[in-house]
Amino acid sequence: MGILVLLRHGQSQWNLENRFTGWSDVPLTERGRQDAEKTAEALKEFEFDIGYTSHLQRAIDTLEIILDVLGQNPPVIHDSSLNERHYGDLQGLNKAETAAKYGQDQVTLWRRSYDTPPPNGESIAQVRERVLPFFRWGILPEIHKGKTVFVSASGNSMRPIL
Repeated sequence: MGILVLLRHGQSQWNLENRFTGWSDVPLTERGRQDAEKTAEALKEFEFDIGYTSHLQRAIDTLEIILDVLGQNPPVIHDSSLNERHYGDLQGLNKAETAAKYGQDQVTLWRRSYDTPPPNGESIAQVRERVLPFFRWGILPEIHKGKTVFVSASGNSMRPIL
């Protein structure tokens, strides 16, 4: 059996601004880049055979920074199945302002409910239906082959894997 390392991307600009990010392709902040460099130190014992990441730049950059610091160059697969949850009409909105507009209970329902999506967005159940097939046919076989696999993605897309 191989090894699976899951890592949430570093801080993005919209994380810093407390905005719903979703599929918006927002870059890492300087802190996000520095955190990725520091994380490489914690991962120095691993020799990665393959990497996986979403199509979102924050996840790609996190993976690339870490591999660069480690001096490793494994093949990397980019797949939108690993993209963050799509927040629909909430993408780009400030979370506190959204709660003031719609009420905290409604925003909590959109964010934490398993099967209630935000307007024109994805529920966690829908994210699961997108992520798990890719994990089962793309990533898991590599682990079963004994490979050390690195996945850099967003929190909501990794939850179904966990």
